[in-house]
Amino acid sequence: MAPSGSPMVPLAVLLLLLWEAPWTHGRRSDVRIITDENWKELLEGEWMIEFYAPWCPACQNLQPEWESFAEWGEDLEVNVAKVDVTEQPGLSGRFIITALPTIYHCKDGEFRRYQGPRTKKDFINFISEKEWKSIEPISSWFGPGSILMSSMSALFQLSMCIRTCHNYFIEDLGLPVWGSYTVFALATLLSGLLLGLCMIFVADCLCPSKRRRPQPYPTKKLLPESSQPLKKVEEEQEADEEDVSEEESESKEGEHS
Repeated sequence: MAPSGSPMVPLAVLLLLLWEAPWTHGRRSDVRIITDENWKELLEGEWMIEFYAPWCPACQNLQPEWESFAEWGEDLEVNVAKVDVTEQPGLSGRFIITALPTIYHCKDGEFRRYQGPRTKKDFINFISEKEWKSIEPISSWFGPGSILMSSMSALFQLSMCIRTCHNYFIEDLGLPVWGSYTVFALATLLSGLLLGLCMIFVADCLCPSKRRRPQPYPTKKLLPESSQPLKKVEEEQEADEEDVSEEESESKEGEHS
């Protein structure tokens, strides 16, 4: 009769496999993810940020170098991060991303655009030798925290919302393309009317118009004092005319006599 195997052997093998499983899948990435919610963390400390898209071939080629550079982040005292512009359209508008991949360097709230070679060695030299000092920082007017760029971010988010609604109307509700355009046209017209009414209401509250009361027509009973001399002059003229007419009548009677 064959001796039965000990149940501790498969249990030990299972524990060994579970222990080695995280190492077989690779180490955790040191690249931080930046979104619309936590982007203000970039304003403190030193950062290198990559803006990419998953479908971009150049971005895909850069990822291994960027991951290797992130492993040196702790030694260089720099935070290495990335932003997916397909998931974060607001940040794409806030930083005016027109090409992919785009890399920014940030030091204590001052942003500079990196335009050098895209290898791990070049990234390390850019930070260690402080080559970023030779690059002019972005003006505060076009900084990501300015009012202008905040408005641009809101515009990009609105455009993405409109695109999502358009896809919902066509794919989920089954509306034709012209039907979706008609809905957006009516919504734009109504929002313009409401905005115009609100602006008129605000303008009327801030600068109310002065309403003039109509002046009453003058009557004979309510004559101003300035009209009294004129009456006297008219009465004197009438008296003179009567005197002249009396003199003419007397002269005519003398001639007849």
